[in-house]
Order: sequence, then C-alpha cells, then structure tokens
Amino acid sequence: MKNSIWITGASSGIGKALALKFAKNNWKVAISARREELLKDIEKSNQNIKSFKLDIKNAEECKDVFSKIRSNFGDISVAVFCTGIHDPQSEKFFNLAKIKEINDVNYMGTIHSINSVYEYFKNKKNGHISIVSSVAGYRGLPNAGAYCASKSALNSFAESLYFQLRPHNVDVSLVCPGFIKTPMTDQNDFPMPMIKSAEYAAEKIYDGIINKNSFEIHFPKGFTYLMKLIQLLPNWLYFGAINLGNKYMKRDK
Repeated sequence: MKNSIWITGASSGIGKALALKFAKNNWKVAISARREELLKDIEKSNQNIKSFKLDIKNAEECKDVFSKIRSNFGDISVAVFCTGIHDPQSEKFFNLAKIKEINDVNYMGTIHSINSVYEYFKNKKNGHISIVSSVAGYRGLPNAGAYCASKSALNSFAESLYFQLRPHNVDVSLVCPGFIKTPMTDQNDFPMPMIKSAEYAAEKIYDGIINKNSFEIHFPKGFTYLMKLIQLLPNWLYFGAINLGNKYMKRDK
C-alpha cells in the first residue's frame, strides 16, 4: 500500500507545491480547498492526486470530507493543514469583520481540520499531523495584528497537541516559513527579505516530515533564526527597532 497524505489549502501556494512534491514521490495525495476548479486542475496533473472540496470553517464538513478520503484511500499516514489568509490592506485599519474572518480561517479552520483526524490517529496509534503556521506568529508585526495573532495561536496549540498525542505514538510538527512567494504574499507592498518559492518550501516541509524528527520545521534558516532572535528581545528594544525600520521604509517611498 502506498503512503497517503491529506493536504488542506492545496489549491495554490505552499499547499499546491507540497501536493505535487508528495505525488511525484509516489504518495497518494488527497487535496482540499474551497476553489474546486483549481483543485480539479491539480488532480488532472498527477494520477496520484485526488481532490475533495472543503470549506474548513465548517467543522462538520471537515469530518465528512475526511470520512470520504478514508473511504477512498483506506488509510491516511500524514495530514498537513496549511490553509491561511491575510489581508494586509484591511489590517492597516481595525476591521472587525476581517479580523474575525482571518481568525476563523487560520486558527479555527485549522482546529476544525485537526478535530476531524484527532481520534483517527489517536486510536490507530501512529501518523503525523503537521500544522503550517508562520514566523509571523513569533511576535506582533505592523499591519498584521489578526494574521500574527492567528499564527501565534497555532504555534501554542501545536505545542500542546504534541504533548497530547506523543503518548499515542502520533507525531506533531509545526511549520514556520519565512516569506514564500504565493498569491497571499503577492499582496504585500513592502520588501520581503530572503523570499523563497513555494517549491522551495515544499522541499523543506517534505524533508522535515519524511527525513527528520524535529518538532519545528522552519526556513529559510538565515531569516527564521533572525526572527527567533528578535523573539527574545525585550519589548523596549523590539518596539524601537521596528519603529525605526518603519520610518526608513516610509522615507524611501
């Protein structure tokens, strides 16, 4: 039997690249997202991929879709949850509706997805749940309050989930990329240092899940270690550095 994986947020960006990476390595790949036409196009590109339309904001739909995947595949070895949204323009203002939407998708949508597989992996006493977050969850960043908060929540939840599932022989990993070129980051109107391709991200995630046993998969290392260092700064130094950086960026525009 081939190894099998379920990937959400797979219609574009990291999720799509990761689906193609696993499929090319002869895995059976179930992909989910809201945009069915894009999913079907990816499905046609590789015979190892099968699509299952899903809105992760609906907890019951997550459970139903996972049941369909199991019926179709027979077994799932790995689940990677990487659905995420960001709206940098609306985040410049206190937009309550957008804050709620970002939280509903990035955090609660991922929780709904985990809920659909939790008992399955726990009962069969093996498997791997991987949560795609971001280095944006390390600290609050300008014009990204809702996005940073949703990713910070995922980081903490992944740590707690690790303790819950470790006794049941289920692996949990947290993926924290830096800037990756995707339709989401294409919305950003500021320089993105060390930005990498979605294919680069897929290579790193695949290697982290298949070949390594670390809890956190983060990349590119030059950027993520810098962000980890920034995470340790006292507030007065952090706020001062970010404010100074913002002044230079505004002056250069």
